[in-house]
Amino acid sequence: MSSLGRFLEFSIRTPNILDSLSYYKLLGFTEREIGDVWSHKYAVVSDGILNIGLHDRDFDTPAISFVQQDLARRARSMNDHGFDFSFMRLDEDVFNELGLADLDGHMVTMLEARTFTGGDEVDNDSVCGIWFELSLPVRDAVHSARFWASVAPNLLRVREEPTVHMRFEAGGIALGLSESIALNSPSLCFRCQDKEALIATLERHGLPYEKFPGYEGAYVAMKAPEGTMLYAFDEDFLGDLYEVEESDDLSEFPQ
Repeated sequence: MSSLGRFLEFSIRTPNILDSLSYYKLLGFTEREIGDVWSHKYAVVSDGILNIGLHDRDFDTPAISFVQQDLARRARSMNDHGFDFSFMRLDEDVFNELGLADLDGHMVTMLEARTFTGGDEVDNDSVCGIWFELSLPVRDAVHSARFWASVAPNLLRVREEPTVHMRFEAGGIALGLSESIALNSPSLCFRCQDKEALIATLERHGLPYEKFPGYEGAYVAMKAPEGTMLYAFDEDFLGDLYEVEESDDLSEFPQ
C-alpha cells in the first residue's frame, strides 16, 4: 500500500484557467465541483478516472497529489525514516499539506482531505481514451525507483528494452518511470483505439497535435494550453496492466 495516501489529482500551475478548462472540455473531460480550500483560482477536470487540478498560483509544478487523512502522523513517520520535505504546513488553523520531491525533482504533494467532489466513477468521457499511466521522465529508472519503492512498493511491470521503463502502483494509479529521451515532462498516457474520432475532434476544434511523436509508439501527442503533454496509443505499451501474473522484484536490479 502506498504510504502517500490515495491519488487525488495531477496538479498543474495554470496561468489561464479558462483556456485550459475549454481545452479539456473539448476533449470530453468534465468539470468537477470544487471546495473552498484554496484562496487562489482553482478548477478540476476529470474523465471519471483521471483528475487534473488547474491552479492559478506559483508552485513547483506539475505535482502528483494524494490525500492522506492522518497527515501529521504520516509526516512524523516519514521524517523519522529520512524523508526530506520541500514544504510542510501542519497546523490546526490551516489546511494541512506537505510536499517532497523524488530523486529526479518531480514534486509529490500530500493533502489532509479532498479539494473537490466527484471524480471516482469508473467511466470514461474523454475522446483521448482510457488513461493508463502517468509517465515521469527519469535519468536512471533503477535509481529513481529507490524513492518510489519506498512509498509505493507495488512494482507492476519492468521493461529493459528499447529503453528502461518501470511501473509502480501509487495510491490507485499507475506511475511509470521512463528513460525515453522523447519524454520531456510528466505526461498523461491514454489507450485510444478510436483514433479517427480523436483526430477528428482535434481538427474540428483547431487543437494542435503531432502525429507519431516518438514516445513509446504513441500515434498522437497533444499539448494543453498550460503545457501538459497527453499521448494517445493503440494499446498500453507495457501490455495489459490487469493481467500481470507475477510482478518484478526491485531487489533483482543492481543497487
